[in-house]
Amino acid sequence: MWYHKPAINEELLQSLPNLKVVASSGVGIDHLDLKLLSSYGVKVSNTPFIVSTDTADMGMALLLASSRRLVEGHEMAVSPDTEYFPADWLGVEVSGATLGIVGMGTIGYKVAERAKAFEMKIFYHNRNQRKKEEESAVGAVYCKKIDDLLQQSDFVLLAVNLTPQTHKLIGKRELELMKPTATLINISRGLIVDQDALVEALQNKVIKAAALDVTYPEPLPRDHPLLKMKNVIITPHIGSATKKTRWVMMEEMAESIQAGLAGLPVPREVL
Repeated sequence: MWYHKPAINEELLQSLPNLKVVASSGVGIDHLDLKLLSSYGVKVSNTPFIVSTDTADMGMALLLASSRRLVEGHEMAVSPDTEYFPADWLGVEVSGATLGIVGMGTIGYKVAERAKAFEMKIFYHNRNQRKKEEESAVGAVYCKKIDDLLQQSDFVLLAVNLTPQTHKLIGKRELELMKPTATLINISRGLIVDQDALVEALQNKVIKAAALDVTYPEPLPRDHPLLKMKNVIITPHIGSATKKTRWVMMEEMAESIQAGLAGLPVPREVL
């Protein structure tokens, strides 16, 4: 499966009685009905580890681009209407700022490693607290309640899996808890955020900006209000989109398929 295609439903499973394994690219499995697949004796694999480095890089890239208004700056610099660069055109400091990471799995932790190099103060919210030595290595402080993280962070970065518990995790209430100078960064799944509430928060200056590698749907309708806002950066779900990573993802998917066909243990099987 690539970009969640083809859709794996009961009709397809009934038409493929010899199906043994579904190899899905990337880390997310929210598009798969694992119980349904298991009932047909079909194994599932994904590629969770290879994508983490590039996705963490993407998170920092969005943070930097948004804070320093790189897209706006590029448009100004190349515009045929630009006659001078305004002296009061300013961005926001990254070094020394506070980053709140929601979801401190492999990707979230790698973001923290990168943020440490920018001397950022790091808070994180996760289902489980990391080991003390892992926290110390990046200087991260655990927030048991997400509210505490939202209230203190200059940048809030989302790196959680999409589950029923995280569906629209960030809504109107959560956005109103954030600083009016804060930026929301999403590198996980679009449905982690209530997009209507995000639009309203950006329009009413409840938060300062957003940088999104994921939305719902993808792509957004061409008349969607998020596409018209200067304080929003949207990229086309390219967190893992580097040549090396995509090549290794393909190799890992092929390994899983070969193992499944041979009746061997499936590498990176999702249970």
